[in-house]
Amino acid sequence: MKRILSIIFTSLLVFSSCTNFEELNTDPNNPTTTHPRLLLTNICWNTFSESSLDPLYASRYIVQSDGENSEQFYKWNRGSFSYYTNLKDVNKMQQEAEKISANGYVALAHFFRAYYFYNLTMTFGDVPYSEALKGETNANYTPVYDTQENVFKGILSELKSANEILSKESDNLSGDVIFGGDITKWRKTVNAFRLKVLLTLSKRANDASSTVKSDFAAIVASEPLMTSSADNAQLVYLDQEGNRYPMFNSSTFGSGMYMDSTFVALLADKKDPRLFTFCTQTKNAKSGGLAVNDFSGYNGGDPAAPYATVNAKAVAGNISKPHSRFYASATNEPQILIGYSEQELILAEAIVRGWITGDASTHYEAAIKASFKFYETYAADYASYLGESSVSAYIASSKNSLAGLSSEQKIERIVDQKYIQSYFQGMWTPFFEYLRTGYPAFRRQSGVEVPKRWMYPQAEYNNNAANVKAALDRQFSGQDRISDALWWEK
Repeated sequence: MKRILSIIFTSLLVFSSCTNFEELNTDPNNPTTTHPRLLLTNICWNTFSESSLDPLYASRYIVQSDGENSEQFYKWNRGSFSYYTNLKDVNKMQQEAEKISANGYVALAHFFRAYYFYNLTMTFGDVPYSEALKGETNANYTPVYDTQENVFKGILSELKSANEILSKESDNLSGDVIFGGDITKWRKTVNAFRLKVLLTLSKRANDASSTVKSDFAAIVASEPLMTSSADNAQLVYLDQEGNRYPMFNSSTFGSGMYMDSTFVALLADKKDPRLFTFCTQTKNAKSGGLAVNDFSGYNGGDPAAPYATVNAKAVAGNISKPHSRFYASATNEPQILIGYSEQELILAEAIVRGWITGDASTHYEAAIKASFKFYETYAADYASYLGESSVSAYIASSKNSLAGLSSEQKIERIVDQKYIQSYFQGMWTPFFEYLRTGYPAFRRQSGVEVPKRWMYPQAEYNNNAANVKAALDRQFSGQDRISDALWWEK
């Protein structure tokens, strides 16, 4: 009897051990699944807080006086595929969301994928898209390069999917540090970004197979868009560790950084009071007692001049510096990925181009009012120069109004406004807008052309040479140069 009980006990023990083997061998400190909300927080932060001074030099906002900056003089070469690292997290969020049927996170994964691939293709041209990021799932470590045209089709398809998925969702998205889980605001962001991508393709809009104009009109007619700055897709900074403005306490704002004459002259010519929130008076203007709103007290350095020449002007006290709030304030201003003001300028240009009907001036003026209000709020020391009476006078000025202008002149003014509000905000958007429209004019040294792209990373030559070669053969007769125009801008 004891032997029988012993056998039964042993059998139960073995059965119990077998059924709990996987549980016993699961490391609780190394989970194999992650809720997508945890990934979303990090994705939002990494995407929205991205900042760099490089596009400020290239887009003629700032100059360097103590050395030659490669972006300022258009001497760059290779770009980076670092966005693919960010995309790994986005893909992981989508995979985890699909496991638990959390479709709202799937939609946002499509949006962030579209955002990163948009920037990648604008940087290089053809890039890995359809086979990208499949090393873990398919052991594909040498993805083919998709044509830029197909990458754009993929981007627009993903944005369309994101909008459609969100239209069927009602639950808030936890982990969302941008909109606090508000699905409606995310949907507006997705659609505003769709319009931005479509407008980027304005030079291809008349292609026989293009649906750019009709797609744009359909979104405006039937999809939710931003209705005020309360819908801005922006990251608000906090004065706490890990949540401060990216440029806070940055040493790069040293003695060598000054304003570019391109930007300062544009604002001074327009009598634009936002200038006071962007930069300081020159040393001589301040010591001479000029009023803050005296536009003659602001000046910039020539971006095409040797840096020693700019330095001599700075030493003489005749160049403005970027405003101290960009490095002295822990919160400064929110970082806008895409906002109401930019959307309104996109709509204004689309009306001028005849893509949609409406009053371009209404959208144009709404954009300017929203921008003035933004700086009135976040550069509060200058609020008295940015109120309703100031913006009304500004819009009515012949330097700023759209009244009586040709279509091309209207587009120039619309793009100028986008350029102005992109200071420390738009990353490479104003540079790409210049490539698309030619506005504003970017001064450079004689014989120097503004680059059209970046060369592919050296790592791609080392690890994916055949596909890089195929992409270069297809686009540029085998050459990898910064001077070659991409499909979107031809």
